[in-house]
Amino acid sequence: MADYEFDSVVIGAGVVGLAVARALALSGHSVLVLEQHDMVGMETSSRNSEVIHAGIYYPAGSLKTELCQRGKHLLYDYCRNFHVPHQRIGKWIVATNPSEEDTLSGIVSDARNKGVEDLYFLSARERQEEQALFSVAAVCSPSTGIVDSHALMTSFVGEIEDAGGFIAFRSSVNGGDWQRGELSVSLEDGQDQYRLRTRLVVNAAGLFSARVSTMLGADPDQIEEFRFAKGCYCSYSGKTPFSRLIYPIPEPGGLGVHFTLDMAGSGRFGPDVDWLLPETEPDQLDYSVSSELAARFTGRVRSYFPDLEPDNLVPSYAGIRPKVMRGGDFVINVSDGVEGVRYVGLHGIESPGLTSCLAIAERVQALLDGTVVQSG
Repeated sequence: MADYEFDSVVIGAGVVGLAVARALALSGHSVLVLEQHDMVGMETSSRNSEVIHAGIYYPAGSLKTELCQRGKHLLYDYCRNFHVPHQRIGKWIVATNPSEEDTLSGIVSDARNKGVEDLYFLSARERQEEQALFSVAAVCSPSTGIVDSHALMTSFVGEIEDAGGFIAFRSSVNGGDWQRGELSVSLEDGQDQYRLRTRLVVNAAGLFSARVSTMLGADPDQIEEFRFAKGCYCSYSGKTPFSRLIYPIPEPGGLGVHFTLDMAGSGRFGPDVDWLLPETEPDQLDYSVSSELAARFTGRVRSYFPDLEPDNLVPSYAGIRPKVMRGGDFVINVSDGVEGVRYVGLHGIESPGLTSCLAIAERVQALLDGTVVQSG
């Protein structure tokens, strides 16, 4: 068994793990990122709506609200400076019947109280800009946007490697003792192994983060219980009906079956929310999409897009989000082992994780430097 030593080991090469690894590498750490797949961002990071969120919906005082709002500004600046494809396209939140108007007003009031002050109600004339849209009222979020998440992750990888960091693909943690800075890692064939020694372990394993924390002997009180929320999407094969993002009133567990665009201008609808069984193991998660998805979406989409042709809805892909059951917020824990070895556990990093990735990395760096009070 070979031995290797790095200042920092980051487990998981999703957008958050890469953002954290980038921050550590740029601050002078020797960094190794471990990724069980053969590419970056193969799970939650590549199976979402690629939206840059404004921070409207999350609870006041939560890490989701704080890091989304901070992350939005950091992400726009980063994309502009590093030429990552993105667009501040804007979002409309729509009420489709009079009973939803009070809910819409409440969303605006709550968002403004949390610092999202650029929301405004659209006039009937302004709503006519989207001719295919049916609404009785709508609110515009001008700071909402879209980003090419794959290009973003590729940019992070380039910076990590330019700073001397490494990414080891097909490498899965199968044991170790973080308190002594030692990890045992299996390679692709599951037979060869190598041992890593490090002063810092960052668990950014997403869907697998609780399992990794347990495996490494983290404090059970800091290992959150998850539920997995599966969300499926339909692509839209007809002429793109809208020029911006269209969101209905939120529903329990998600933001409703909304319309988003990608950087190529293609439209998609989704996701829905399907709560998976609590005992579902991460390696048994099912990403298949039912052939009946379009039929299930038709009525919900027609509430705001009445001219929808059902045949234009094509079942496309699914994503799975790790939702923390206690409070539903991001959880960022820092623990100390012997001889100054440190462990950072990132749990429940779902939406708005993409928007928040640079702010999460900034917070992890600050926690390690002792410049902020730990939350979560």
